[in-house]
Amino acid sequence: MQVTATHINLYHVCKRELWLHANGINMEHTSDLVYDGKLIHETSYPQRSERYEEVAIDGIKIDYYDARNKVIHEIKRSDKVEPAHMWQVKYYIYVLERNGVKNVTGILEYPTLRQTTNVELTDDDREKIDQMEKEIMKIIRSDNCPPMLHSKICKSCSYYDFCYVKEEKTK
Repeated sequence: MQVTATHINLYHVCKRELWLHANGINMEHTSDLVYDGKLIHETSYPQRSERYEEVAIDGIKIDYYDARNKVIHEIKRSDKVEPAHMWQVKYYIYVLERNGVKNVTGILEYPTLRQTTNVELTDDDREKIDQMEKEIMKIIRSDNCPPMLHSKICKSCSYYDFCYVKEEKTK
């Protein structure tokens, strides 16, 4: 299995969700928040798809890449898990570099907040990504699902019911 940008994102949000997602247990289709995020992505910048390219390479898919200026545009619904978003864009840059595309930068865009954040990849980031890839593969290949976080972010997660369901004992 190849590490993807989604894996990098989930690694920073929840190791349990990372394991579940990577092992084929996907609940995103049941989430109103995921649907809302897709809607924001599709409607916030309608001219985007005409001006920028979609790039799919080595397990990543960048929806909006400005090839002329070497800028990745990543749209997110909310900044609640901004570090995960930052690392996802850094991973996009990392993969492009690994494939010979140099001097790429990124912009995280939060249309509903009217905010943007510039993203660059440093040498320290590259080392951290190398380590993350190893840790992600270890998590994914494990026979055991990581424990729940028990965090306030869990309440808005598409896996909430899966993680917190309690079966009653039969008599």
